[in-house]
Amino acid sequence: MLSRQFVRENPDVVREGLALRGTDGIDVDEILDLDERWRALKSEGDDLRQERNEVSSKIGELKREGDEEAAQAAIERSQELKAELEEIEQRADELEAELETRLLEVPNVPQDDVPPGDGELDNEEVRRCGFDDTRAFPEDVRPHYDIGEDLELLDFERGAKVAGGGFYFLKGDAARLEHALIQFMRDVHREQGYDEVFPPVPVNSESMTGTGQLPKFTEDAYRVGESNDEPYDDDDLWLCPTAEVSVTNMYRDEILLSDDLPLKHQAYSPNFRREAGEHGTETRGIVRSHQFNKVELVNFVEPDDSDERLKELVSEAEEVLDRLGLPYRVTLLCGGDMTFASAKTYDIEVWAPADDMEYGPERGGRWLEVSSVSNFEAFQARRAGLRYRPERHESAEYLHTLNGSGTALPRVVVAIMEYYQNDDGTITVPEALRPYMNGQERIEGHDPVGESAVGAGRKE
Repeated sequence: MLSRQFVRENPDVVREGLALRGTDGIDVDEILDLDERWRALKSEGDDLRQERNEVSSKIGELKREGDEEAAQAAIERSQELKAELEEIEQRADELEAELETRLLEVPNVPQDDVPPGDGELDNEEVRRCGFDDTRAFPEDVRPHYDIGEDLELLDFERGAKVAGGGFYFLKGDAARLEHALIQFMRDVHREQGYDEVFPPVPVNSESMTGTGQLPKFTEDAYRVGESNDEPYDDDDLWLCPTAEVSVTNMYRDEILLSDDLPLKHQAYSPNFRREAGEHGTETRGIVRSHQFNKVELVNFVEPDDSDERLKELVSEAEEVLDRLGLPYRVTLLCGGDMTFASAKTYDIEVWAPADDMEYGPERGGRWLEVSSVSNFEAFQARRAGLRYRPERHESAEYLHTLNGSGTALPRVVVAIMEYYQNDDGTITVPEALRPYMNGQERIEGHDPVGESAVGAGRKE
């Protein structure tokens, strides 16, 4: 959230930021007008309050002097001032509430080096890592969903039966692979100095507002209950779209000390998203689903340290892919592709070789985003009341928050299945994961189950 003072003093900066993002429907002049009217009412209220205090202080003096007529007139004037003040304060509160609502709808201002652009095709590639020119692929590189169904690792039909479209079962070695990845990531980030937390899965509206998911992304989140549109008397809960929400809000409305910072937390959680507005994007397989696992990295730092911490955070997320031996690239997001709360974001995209996309590497394949690493500066901190004291005797200030996935599943699973596939249809387990799978080196698949499996791949 931008402070009203920042918007008041830097309206052109806010307008430029909105233009860079391609954001429509936010009238900065209207916000400035609300702020001016609110400040005028506050000033008028202060004048009335001062006059009432002066009148009230004279009442006793007039009574002691025996001037009952003047004392009664002062009492009546004090009552008039009280009524006027209550009306002014009510109007000021209404204006302030409207002003706060408008400010909650304003996205963060991008940093100066964020490039212009409308979407992901305008992002700037920073570097590519991990490509091995000696890597031999099968003549026909197969997509993960074909491999997964042939080896009985992925079950989309039964997932849809149980929960609906966009949900699936991981079976056998695929389930073991996902659990291994989660544990592996947790171990990597523990080595990097992250303290682990295991957060609640549901989060309340105040938490969703604190990190910027509400009010803007209501349609993309799962609310506990029957409908996203109806209020609930018993519960005010949402299924967590990312552990960024729960972990950032751990310290909501608290004051930390500079000795606490930098504070680095990692959290594994299942995540739930409707993927509203994503029609026309890839729907086959497990690249885009409504439920997925993720290890999230959340940082709380002093403002002067956040830019350097952003670079370090990118490297910490990259290390997961480095150790897995997966090719990837890092991109700097343009203004039109940044999230609502971010001031600057780097995406880490793993390479999956099965499909030929126009923006993929020369050898074909596609890029799958597995981590968006963002510096939110004080934007989330102001919304969530996250402050710190530079020194114990000094006034509290807003700290800076950052986060990134370290990394997100199941796209890493997709990359492993496609990058490490073999001519015989099996999948090589990355060396870094073998200790987490009892030394297993290959995934060879499983027998299908049920009457429908007879004659359809069951091993004799």
